Amino acid sequence: MTQTDQLIEAFDAEARRREDRRDFFRNMMGAAAMTAAGAASLSLATAASAQSTALSEIDVLNFALNLEYLEAQFYSYAAYGTGLPNNLLTGGVGTQGAVITGTGAGSARKVNFTDPGIAAYAREIAADEVAHVTFLRTAIRGSSGSDALIAAQPTINISGSSGGAFAAAASSTSPSLAGFDPYADDNSFLLAAYIFEDVGVTAYKGAAGALINNKTYLEAAAGILAVEAYHAALVRTALYARGLNVASLRTAADSISDLRDSVDGSTDLDQGISPTTQSGNLVSNIVPLDSNGLAFSRTPAQTLNVVYLNRSAVSSGGFFPAGINNGNAAIRTSGAN
Repeated sequence: MTQTDQLIEAFDAEARRREDRRDFFRNMMGAAAMTAAGAASLSLATAASAQSTALSEIDVLNFALNLEYLEAQFYSYAAYGTGLPNNLLTGGVGTQGAVITGTGAGSARKVNFTDPGIAAYAREIAADEVAHVTFLRTAIRGSSGSDALIAAQPTINISGSSGGAFAAAASSTSPSLAGFDPYADDNSFLLAAYIFEDVGVTAYKGAAGALINNKTYLEAAAGILAVEAYHAALVRTALYARGLNVASLRTAADSISDLRDSVDGSTDLDQGISPTTQSGNLVSNIVPLDSNGLAFSRTPAQTLNVVYLNRSAVSSGGFFPAGINNGNAAIRTSGAN
């Protein structure tokens, strides 16, 4: 059995244990709603431009699919040392790109975990993200059986090598995480995961709260949002606990939070993991909330600011060197911040 076969087998085994959750996601796969000819348009408000732009649900699902490609590839390499099989990467929208893994020090590879708990987390999240890719592709494909409307995986950079996306993110933090290798060890893996997870939560929260009017898709988005929130809380908890003994780990996580906030606009949408003091008592910050106890939201444009690692209005960069694949140009450009 090849390494890829083992990876697929592991994903299949994990997915079978999640049948109840999979039934929930199937709500967004109704045949009538998902055919290419009968796809209904949603009226979506893009907060980045404060104007109403008509996007189909296919556009929204493809936007989410691009983000899931990124997460699934990172976690698959970190957990198993290999990427997704090609049958999960093809599509009729955009040009299918490669996964840039880097060479030498910092190249994408299986993490040499020393904590079996962190290793188990990595394998679970990897299976979840691959399940998201699979479900979104099935939803977009619908009953037509055609991949014509599915966004192909774009070029994705998950390299920690010099010149890679993780290196670019690290060099932008203050204090700098120069030399950061996301695949070096347990702590480095957690910091890399932290870059993605909070973004996923705020992106789905933004879609559920402001973009999606159709009840079926709103329910599906809420389901994925819940999973991403579980992931984010797991990663933040692990970083916080380890940071009690290794203060630099907590400082590094806070720097990543500051980086996200520096590119997505003037509003404070992000919080690190450092504890605060309330009435003389130390209080953790595992769950980043606003004053009303609600999770923050990001628009698609703000989300792209983070994954492109750029505060300007650009159509590519960072983890997506050639941009994302989407049939609607209105959802491919980051915000002008």
